[in-house]
Amino acid sequence: MNTPTATTSSYAPLQNDTFIRACLGLATAHTPVWLMRQAGRYLPEYRATRAKAGSFMGLATNLDYATEVTLQPLERFPLDAAILFSDILTIPDAMGLGLSFALGEGPKFAHNVRDEAAVAKLAVPDMDKLRYVFDAVTSIRKALQGRVPLIGFSGSPWTLACYMVEGAGSDDYRQVKTMMYSRPDLMHKMLQINADAVALYLNTQIEAGAQAVMIFDSWGGVLADGAFQEFSLAYTTRVLAQLKKEHDGVRIPSIVFTKGGGLWLEEMRDLDCNVLGLDWTVNLGKARTLVGQHKALQGNIDPNVLFANPAQIEAEVAKVLNSFGAPHTGAGTGPTHIFNLGHGISQHTPPDNVAVLVKAVHEHSRKMRA
Repeated sequence: MNTPTATTSSYAPLQNDTFIRACLGLATAHTPVWLMRQAGRYLPEYRATRAKAGSFMGLATNLDYATEVTLQPLERFPLDAAILFSDILTIPDAMGLGLSFALGEGPKFAHNVRDEAAVAKLAVPDMDKLRYVFDAVTSIRKALQGRVPLIGFSGSPWTLACYMVEGAGSDDYRQVKTMMYSRPDLMHKMLQINADAVALYLNTQIEAGAQAVMIFDSWGGVLADGAFQEFSLAYTTRVLAQLKKEHDGVRIPSIVFTKGGGLWLEEMRDLDCNVLGLDWTVNLGKARTLVGQHKALQGNIDPNVLFANPAQIEAEVAKVLNSFGAPHTGAGTGPTHIFNLGHGISQHTPPDNVAVLVKAVHEHSRKMRA
């Protein structure tokens, strides 16, 4: 693939580096905040753009639309990072599984991977098939004009495998766990291919202009203890071992988020990433004690707090910030926090409540440093 590698000099200098500094364990004037799925269905302007695009993939594969919806939340809220508008399932789509989204429904694949023959056909896809993603990264980075950093992302090898085997979302993970227990050899083969594809995909996003990358292990928490380490953590580790740590002389932080992964924080502490994302079931102070100085922490307010009244939202924000504890304010590195939701924002969230949350994070976290 001959996508030109973007250099830092191609872009405006970064004006707000709070998120990057926090990822790297450096002191910040306030706790940075961004939201999983911040460019999305809770915004009326997003719904209008999606209607013009005709479908979710029409939105994701159109350079102008993908750029527009990535920037929409930043026009409304003083967020500290942008995240690429795309989907975690672009890699299996590029492998030929045929991804589609019906309005109001989750993703579906035309072909699933449930037997030896289907696994034998899998290979790391040609990144040219994902050029629309890399072109979007470059377009968004330019459009941001250095306002905030841009995060690129992928699903984890295990989460991709879940969708590839099930063919869609699942309530019981029966098909993927059947393969995992009855044919672990097939599952390991698929996960190796997925891990190498994710690493190449994220590195190509970095070359295109992503300033940080995140691995979403959305389904890691459905695994039994032991199975999580063998089928999820081992392959996230394989991705991280191949990831670029810097590009064009600038450090590129990496984030790993495992929904339901609180049980395994001690093991995840040793992952070769900069930040661990936490869902809302984890106490940030306890997590900080477990993880120590090894990692920044990201999270982790319950997304449903955003349906409360403004005073309650402010109180819950303060609880989360206080549970992390005193922020690092000195020279060198120390324990740092990036405020986020414990999972993606609900499509029913009132946008005015997001404004309350972002303002509360900035104000309360500044007071904690005063």
